[in-house]
Amino acid sequence: MAPLVSIIVNCFNQGHYLARSVKSVLSQTFTELECLIIDDGSTDRTEQVAEQLMQIDTRVKYYQKENSGLPSSRNFGFQKAKGEWIKFLDADDWIHEDKIRFQLSYLERVQSDEDIVFYSDYQRVFIDVNDKIASTQDNIVGSLTREEFIQRLLIPDFLASSPHPALQQAILMKRSVLSKTHFPEHLKALGDRYFAVAILKAGANFVYTPMIGAYYTKHQSNRTNNWKYMKNYYLFFYESIAKNYSELNQFCSVGLEYLLEEAIREKEKESFERLLDIVPMPVRVLHKKILINNRLALRIFRNVRNITPSFLLYEKYRGPRSKKVISFVRAALNLKG
Repeated sequence: MAPLVSIIVNCFNQGHYLARSVKSVLSQTFTELECLIIDDGSTDRTEQVAEQLMQIDTRVKYYQKENSGLPSSRNFGFQKAKGEWIKFLDADDWIHEDKIRFQLSYLERVQSDEDIVFYSDYQRVFIDVNDKIASTQDNIVGSLTREEFIQRLLIPDFLASSPHPALQQAILMKRSVLSKTHFPEHLKALGDRYFAVAILKAGANFVYTPMIGAYYTKHQSNRTNNWKYMKNYYLFFYESIAKNYSELNQFCSVGLEYLLEEAIREKEKESFERLLDIVPMPVRVLHKKILINNRLALRIFRNVRNITPSFLLYEKYRGPRSKKVISFVRAALNLKG
C-alpha cells in the first residue's frame, strides 16, 4: 500500500497564486496525498479560493490561523498533517507533476527510510510587476556530502557560487524528521536554512533526487529584496548557530565578515556589538586588506574608522571632488617616491 503524503501549502495574502500551487499538487502522478492549505491570517480572497479548490478535490483541506509568520504556519500545518511523508510548499510556488513519485522511487536505493530527506534541483522563476514570468533560471544543486551541505547553508546565497541546497519547495521528508525538531518561529526569514542545519545535526539523511522538482518564484515585492530586513535576520541566524552549534561557527566566516564589514562601514553600533560577540578570529576588514587577530584590535579599528572621513576608506562615498583630492595625494606620494 502506498504511503500517504501530506503537502502543506502555506498562504498569506497570496490568494491570486493559490490555485496554481494547489493544482500542481492535485496533478501529481502519485495520488495518495492530502493537500493542506494553511491560511496565516490572510485579508485577501484566500478563503474563497480555498473553498473553490475543496469543491474540486476532496483531498484539499483548509485551515485558518492568526498571522504569526511562515515558520509558525509550517509547524501548525505539520500538526494537522496525517501523512507518513511531509512536504511544504508556498502558495506562490508550484511543483513538477512527477516530483513526489520520482522522489519516493529513490526509497529503493536507501537502506532505511528513517529520517530521510529527499531534495532536488529547482527552477527560479522571476515575476515582473504585471505578475508575468519574465525569466527563469535552473538551479542544479547536485549531490552533496553532509559536511558540504552544512557549510553551504552557512553562506548567504548572494555570496555563494552554488544554489541554496535545502529549499523547502524542493524537499520531501519523512515524518520522523519533524518529530525531532521544528521550524524556528523567531526566524521569520531564513527559518528554512536554520531548520535544515538543525535536522542535519540531528542525523537526518539527505538524499539527492536529480530533477527540476520545484518552481520557486521571485517577485519584486518579496521581503527578501529588502536588505535591511534580511540583514537583521542574518544576524539572528548566525547568533542562533553560535548559541546552539558553536562548533559550526568557523564555517560562518564568509557571512559574518560581510556583515561586519558593512557594520563598520555604515557605523552601525548595535550590529557591530552583536557581531563582535560571535565572529571567529582572525577577520579581514576594509575589503579584506587588513587582518585583525583579536577582538580588542577589532574594536580599536572600528573606533578609528568612526573618526575617519568615509571617502578616504570607501569608494562608494567618493564624489567627483573627493576623487580629485585622492588622485592629487596619490600623485604627490608617487612623486616623492
